[in-house]
Amino acid sequence: MKTSIIKLLIAFSLSLFVMTSVNAENMKKLGSMNVHYMAIGSTFFTPEIAKAYGITRSRYNGLINISVLDNSQKGNPAKTVSLTGQAKNNLGQFKDLDFKEVKEGDAIYYLAQVNYSNEETIHFDIMINDGKDKQQLKFSQKFYVD
Repeated sequence: MKTSIIKLLIAFSLSLFVMTSVNAENMKKLGSMNVHYMAIGSTFFTPEIAKAYGITRSRYNGLINISVLDNSQKGNPAKTVSLTGQAKNNLGQFKDLDFKEVKEGDAIYYLAQVNYSNEETIHFDIMINDGKDKQQLKFSQKFYVD
């Protein structure tokens, strides 16, 4: 069982790497934080990976992935942070984002899910708090139902 979970974690990490490479990496430098972020449809993930991370696979469900690196330290190590935020569509409807922390070795990811309709643009407003500094990350993503 432990071996299969490790394989899933490796597959998830590789998926994140491939998705970042394919979609052109999104990164913003916010103070001492390098914030890497993306939002994609949940059906991109295999059922096994989705189950391992508690991701609901649906044509109408997206996944937000954020990782924060400390750019003030050598090697830019991953930073443990607190994330709060909201998603808003173009009709002005808000949804709170519930982030789940995932640790894989030295890497730390924060995952949240959001529902969407076909060709809907979602605007994200996320506060990142590392205990010393608070930074705001804003970005938008247009989602498509596959």
